[in-house]
Amino acid sequence: MTTYDNHTAGPVGGVDVPEMGGREVDVVDVGRMGFKECWELQERLFRESIATKAAGGHPRHTVLLVEHPPVYTLGKSGKESNLLVAEEFLKSLGAEFFHIDRGGDITFHGPGQIVGYPILDLSQLGIGLKGYIDAIEGAVIETMAEWGIVCQRVEGASGVWIVEPGRPMRKICAVGVKSSRWVTMHGFALNVNTELRYFGYINPCGFVDRTATSMEQELGHKEDVERVKERLLAHLAEKLDVNKINTKRLCQLTNVG
Repeated sequence: MTTYDNHTAGPVGGVDVPEMGGREVDVVDVGRMGFKECWELQERLFRESIATKAAGGHPRHTVLLVEHPPVYTLGKSGKESNLLVAEEFLKSLGAEFFHIDRGGDITFHGPGQIVGYPILDLSQLGIGLKGYIDAIEGAVIETMAEWGIVCQRVEGASGVWIVEPGRPMRKICAVGVKSSRWVTMHGFALNVNTELRYFGYINPCGFVDRTATSMEQELGHKEDVERVKERLLAHLAEKLDVNKINTKRLCQLTNVG
């Protein structure tokens, strides 16, 4: 579905990465929040992190977890033709539509989906952008394996996929990232109990021969979103070599709320 942008000066992929620093991450589960409101919160934290770095400081790592009401987002390299219905029809569904500044094409966010927006300073974590994307995808793959769902990466297509002979490829998790000065925003969207009919109104990620799926679809029953969240965070912390996760409330974020 989505791809990632590299607006970071210097090489990526673990080469010439600035020296490692703090490895504590603040995780803030904001619950149900509208896309625009959460996007503005992301932007604020992102700008604050960049400003802190520019002043010679070390920004805190933050991961926002959220569940959005129905919304479609189109990346800056996407095609509006991959939205297969009129925006007025989306409004009749109670869904919003936004052009945003990540890479990639169109996707859907909605109830039953775990959306994660890590605002991380990769220079402190000692990891390049490619390694960061690999860490997210790897964490999802290992999490899904705990539920017996076999997933993989697909060459030339970001995110996490289920690939089986004789069936179209099915995406269970989308990944799309923006970065500047080694600070990230946007992130991932894992379909747990997501209503898949919403994906029928788009060409997800711009693909016409692939489809979306969810844990519920693959397993035949709903899953405990909080349990999946817990295991996903554990795997992501391991992949990023994070040594401490601090659970915080929205009002505890610096200068927010």
